[in-house]
Amino acid sequence: MSEQDPKRFIRTTAATASHFVDVNTGGIVPPIQTSTTFARDDRYELLNAAHTYSRDTSPAIIPAERVIADLEGGGECLLFPSGMAAIAAICRTCQSRDHVVAPGSMYWGTRVWLEKFCDRRGIDLTLVEDADASTYIDAIRPHETSLVWIESPSNPMMNVTDIAAVSQAAKAAKALVVADNTAATPLFTRPLELGADIVMHSATKSLNGHSDVLAGAVVVRENNDVLARIREERSEAGAMPGTFEAWLLLRGMRTFAVRVERAASNAAKIAEFLQSHPSVDGVRYPGLPDSAGHEISRRQMKGGFGSLLAFHVKGGAKQALAAAGAMQLITSATSIGGVESLVEHRHSLEPERTGVPQNLLRLSVGIEDVNDLIEDLDQSLTSAVR
Repeated sequence: MSEQDPKRFIRTTAATASHFVDVNTGGIVPPIQTSTTFARDDRYELLNAAHTYSRDTSPAIIPAERVIADLEGGGECLLFPSGMAAIAAICRTCQSRDHVVAPGSMYWGTRVWLEKFCDRRGIDLTLVEDADASTYIDAIRPHETSLVWIESPSNPMMNVTDIAAVSQAAKAAKALVVADNTAATPLFTRPLELGADIVMHSATKSLNGHSDVLAGAVVVRENNDVLARIREERSEAGAMPGTFEAWLLLRGMRTFAVRVERAASNAAKIAEFLQSHPSVDGVRYPGLPDSAGHEISRRQMKGGFGSLLAFHVKGGAKQALAAAGAMQLITSATSIGGVESLVEHRHSLEPERTGVPQNLLRLSVGIEDVNDLIEDLDQSLTSAVR
C-alpha cells in the first residue's frame, strides 16, 4: 500500500483491519481473547512479555489501536472505554495554574466536563466563542497556555477552524494542540498532518459505525512524554475498553471507508436539498459553497465534508420538534456516525448557555438510499411548518 494516495491507503487499511490468519485454526477473523491475566513460566518470566494484565494492555485491544493509528497517520494510539474517558485522560496531563484554550461551541459533554475539571484543578480556561483561527491565536498566551483544543467541524454548530494556523501559533507558544476528529474522520481530515499534536476520537461514532460500541481513542504522531502520561493515567484509572468492545470496533472498522464515503455523499445531497426547502431557514454544512468556513474546509477536508449537518427549521422549537417527530425513516436519537440516520433537537439536551438555537436540528446522515431520506425530510418539514 502506498501512502502517496492517502485515500487509497485508508480504504485498504480499514478493509484489512483484522485480516490475518490465525495459526492455530486458519481463521481469517481474529478470535476474542478474554483473558485478563497472562501466565508466567517456572522462572516467573512472562510467556509473552507484551502482556501482563489487561488493565495495561490486551491482545484484543492492540490490533484496533494499530489500525486507528494508521488511519490517522500517527505512530501510537491508545484506546479508552469511551470518548469522554479519552478526553479526561488528555486533560489530566494539565497541571494547576496551566492555561487551556477551547471552543465555546463544541460537543457539550466535553465543554461541561472541561469547565468543571479546570475549576477543580485551578486551571485557567479560555472559551473561544469564534471558530476563526485569529480568535484562537489571540487567546493563546506564550509560555502559559499548555493545551489548545480544536473541534472542527464542531458538534452541532458545524463551525470550522483552521487547524494548521492554530497549530502553528500554539507551537510557537509551546502549547499542545488536541483535535477532536470525530465528526471529520481520518478519511477526510488528518489533523496530525496539519500540525496537531494529539487526535482524539469518540470511536463510538464513525470508526465503529454500528451504534453498538462505546470507545474512545487518542492518537499521537510518535511515542513521547505526553503519551507516556496519558498511558499512565489510563493504567492507574483502569480506563481500558472491554475485550468484546475492542473486537466489535475492529470489525466495524473494516467497512469504515465505504460507510463514511456513502454517508458523506448522502449528506452533501441532503444539504443541497434542505438549502432550497421552503420550511428551512438555513443549513450548516461545510460542503456548501456559501457556508462559513467552506474555503478552510476545502483545504483541510480532502474528498468530502462528512456526514454531520445541522439546519434551522422555520418558526422555532415547536416546529423543529414537530419536524423531528414526523420523520418516519430517520430516528430521533442521540449519536452520530452510525449506518442509520438520526435526528436530534440539541436545544432540548444542551444547557441554555451553550447557545444552540431552539429551531436547530442536528442530522447524522447514514447509508440509506438518499432519495428515501430526502422524501422523509420533505414530508416531515412540510407537515411541521404550515
